[in-house]
Amino acid sequence: MSSNTTKTDPENTIAFMGVEGANADLACRQACPYMQTAAYPSFEDVFDAVAAGYAALGMIPIENSQAGRVAEIHNLLPKTKLHIVGEFFQNIEHVLVSVKGASLESVKDVYSHPQALMQCRENLREMKVQTHAYSNTAQAAADVAKWNDPTKAAISSPLAAELYGLKILREHLQDAESNVTVFILIAREPAEIEPGDGNVMTTLLFTVRNMPAALYKSLGGFATQGVNIVKLESYIPGGARRDAAQFFLTFEGHPQEKNVQGALEELSFYCKKVTVLGVYKADKARFV
Repeated sequence: MSSNTTKTDPENTIAFMGVEGANADLACRQACPYMQTAAYPSFEDVFDAVAAGYAALGMIPIENSQAGRVAEIHNLLPKTKLHIVGEFFQNIEHVLVSVKGASLESVKDVYSHPQALMQCRENLREMKVQTHAYSNTAQAAADVAKWNDPTKAAISSPLAAELYGLKILREHLQDAESNVTVFILIAREPAEIEPGDGNVMTTLLFTVRNMPAALYKSLGGFATQGVNIVKLESYIPGGARRDAAQFFLTFEGHPQEKNVQGALEELSFYCKKVTVLGVYKADKARFV
């Protein structure tokens, strides 16, 4: 595990996966402008950095409105003792960047993360350029700056363009106007949230019993108790049997509220295991 950012105060540091200038870096700066950001090469390294005390918080993407869920996270969450303490909705803006002297006409090759390339697919097709998949949008920008070749460009965040001294050739390159990534904030200790604080979210993992209609029955309490489910996903953990599917559930409400307690009691009756990952305040953008 390593970071390319020198940390002077771990308790004032927020970790993310990628390199400086990545969208996750931008999300950290927007969500926690008072904290120092630290880049790590993998999601697992971010979890480890927070668990070990090298960072107070971690910023992890869980889904994008265009590309869907970030599958790797679902394999890490069941193994961690960390807690989800917040969420952040980041509007993603992809810009086309290159070196000074480059133009839209000079660009022949475009480099970026596969998701960014996919989210800009139609505009890139119109430009008739060759696309190249990269591990990270900011790393693509850094390498374009290093190559100093006006035929090469990257799709990155505006922050990466600023950090690596690149020229923005085109703003708002994404095909869809609405492009939002949902991040979760993770920490060693749970958030101190009281029932009735307003706009409280709870996220948990559960595994249903091997019985007919177990999933249907386990969720019945949420309907009868009027608890709003905002996210429900199923997945099979690596190496598990195919009948050992786990479910990732997020709903509105606090576990200590009476109606939520009723829903959770019914859920637990039909489940082999229920693990609360976090109780936290919702991002205001969720209700816009």
